Amino acid sequence: MRAAGTLALAVVIGGMASAAPLAAQGIAGARAGIVVDSSKPPISPRRAFLYSLAVPGLGQARLDRSRTGAGFFLVEALAIAMLHRSVDDLRLARAARGDSVPLRYEVDAATGIAQLDALGNPRVAAWERRGYSDELVKARRLQVEDWSALLVFTHLIAGAEAFVSAQLWDLPQYVRLQVEPGGRRVGVRAAFGGAR
Repeated sequence: MRAAGTLALAVVIGGMASAAPLAAQGIAGARAGIVVDSSKPPISPRRAFLYSLAVPGLGQARLDRSRTGAGFFLVEALAIAMLHRSVDDLRLARAARGDSVPLRYEVDAATGIAQLDALGNPRVAAWERRGYSDELVKARRLQVEDWSALLVFTHLIAGAEAFVSAQLWDLPQYVRLQVEPGGRRVGVRAAFGGAR
């Protein structure tokens, strides 16, 4: 719990509001006999880093930062889905790189019937190479690299953000907007200083 020396400043638009010290917020928990040290995070900064490094968003979720954790998790899920699709596209491009399709068949000029080879298949007069060129394979490979890099980046940034969040756990909530019922008074409460 913060020291009683915490200063609360209230700026009110359209009326007056009472500014109680932020330390008074912990009175309900103290009356119930529950002692919670709010200056310590639920998990250590190192553990928060490792959790989010393993699964982006997990460290944030353990630090009660669910929205931030959900954002990291969604980026991770999107990157995994797109990496899977890019790997599949690369596989298809590599498999079909040398493929071609018949453009025209040899036909008898008098009858218009396709000429057959010794196996009974129509003879191809001209082939058309498919669009899977070496450049396309290279582009698909670059897409796989890009999505892989995003995955690594997401893990590192999520870990760093969880580490910093755990380090700064005991900082107060700086600014809160407060609207009273009826909308007649709007206040902004800011906390400054306080003993740790």
